[in-house]
Amino acid sequence: MARMHTRRRGSSGSDKPTADDPPEWSDVDADDIESRVVELAEQGYDPSQIGMKLRDEGVTGTPVPDVKLATGKKITEILEENDARSEFPEDLYNLMERAVRLREHIQQNPQDYQNKRALQNTESKVRRLVDYYRGDEVEPDFTYSYDVAKEIIDEE
Repeated sequence: MARMHTRRRGSSGSDKPTADDPPEWSDVDADDIESRVVELAEQGYDPSQIGMKLRDEGVTGTPVPDVKLATGKKITEILEENDARSEFPEDLYNLMERAVRLREHIQQNPQDYQNKRALQNTESKVRRLVDYYRGDEVEPDFTYSYDVAKEIIDEE
């Protein structure tokens, strides 16, 4: 069993219900959804936040439970088509942000061994993800370092 950085086993959660069509009560036009996705991205929302906003607030008051069912495209695909995609995948960016925060915390609290370990784990996750994305989502010669991550986080 592959455990990432914990002694616990994974928890089994619920699966998304298998559906082929969007629910009847959510009959929002696909073009309206796409324009709202791009609009939210321009306001600075990440793809996962956009999905939650559409689920909760919807488009013109009608909730959109699943963007992919309603439009046939994932949120990231919509953003890619409209050149509104961020430079790095969301999961990698969030991990780099966390690693930067942890390193800054450790610089102020050098005796915090628990978070030193957390930083090592987080940075190793980042390196694995960079290897996974290298060439497709990330430049082929990209290598993770604190300075590079800090620069990326400060840009956005």
